[in-house]
Amino acid sequence: MPEKQLFNFAEYKAREAEKIGYSNYSYWKSVWTNFLKKKSAVFMSVIFILLFIFTFVASAIGKYDISMAPDPLNRSYIAPNAEYWFGTNAIGQDYWAQVWYATRASILLAVLVSLGQITLGVIIGLIWGYVRKLDRFFTELYNLIDNVPTIIYMTLIALMVGKTMWTMGIAMIGFGWLATARNVRNLVFMYRDREYNLASRCLGTKLHRILFRNIFPYLVSVIILRMALAIPGTIAYETTLTYLGLMDITKPSLGMLLSSARSVFPNAAYTLWFPAAIVSIITITFYLVGNAFSDACDPRNHV
Repeated sequence: MPEKQLFNFAEYKAREAEKIGYSNYSYWKSVWTNFLKKKSAVFMSVIFILLFIFTFVASAIGKYDISMAPDPLNRSYIAPNAEYWFGTNAIGQDYWAQVWYATRASILLAVLVSLGQITLGVIIGLIWGYVRKLDRFFTELYNLIDNVPTIIYMTLIALMVGKTMWTMGIAMIGFGWLATARNVRNLVFMYRDREYNLASRCLGTKLHRILFRNIFPYLVSVIILRMALAIPGTIAYETTLTYLGLMDITKPSLGMLLSSARSVFPNAAYTLWFPAAIVSIITITFYLVGNAFSDACDPRNHV
């Protein structure tokens, strides 16, 4: 008489397995799905994309070009009308062309500077937090730079090197990585001695692979948020530098337009309304999109 079987082999059924597992899980697909649930962020991101595209269209549909010579009759500060849709500036140039060119220039400058700041900050933060021998060096470097107001460094660079847009942009990158690096360094401390990283070190895994394959994915949500906040912050900082005369921009930027509008606001309020509205849209957009995308990138929010 055969012995009674106490166990039976379980058969693998693909359809049943899909009910209890996530065999088709994709990190970036899940990120995109979670982001689309944030309707306000999606709406504002569409508005921003359309705004940026329109900066190229505006020059084509406008009546005057950015290089239009000053009005020989010096008809300065004409209010918006059928001829000048956004009015004119102090020397009679079309403000429509000025505003949309400035918007495109400021967005491109802000994106490039923010990318530089975040990239440099992440690289330094990863090394600072993981390589213990370099902790004291980067800590002292951080304290040396952070304890002196950044505007002092920017003033010295403007006076000694130059006030061009690219010079000051590189300077903003050189002093703008501090907050990101400090944040990343603190997060790396939380992950560097976990079991899988200890195992990787014991197996002889190279440093750059541990940093960018084992630790970096946990920092994506924080990096996205800092990037989103850095872009409007760069535009605001460019406004400050332009207002203080530390940045000479031959072509219009939002900072330059806002600085020029402050002195004539009571008599020509429209010179402040248009660039201020665009800066507000950019700031709100990146705040909402940055928070939504940061939450979407957090694996803990994935189902």
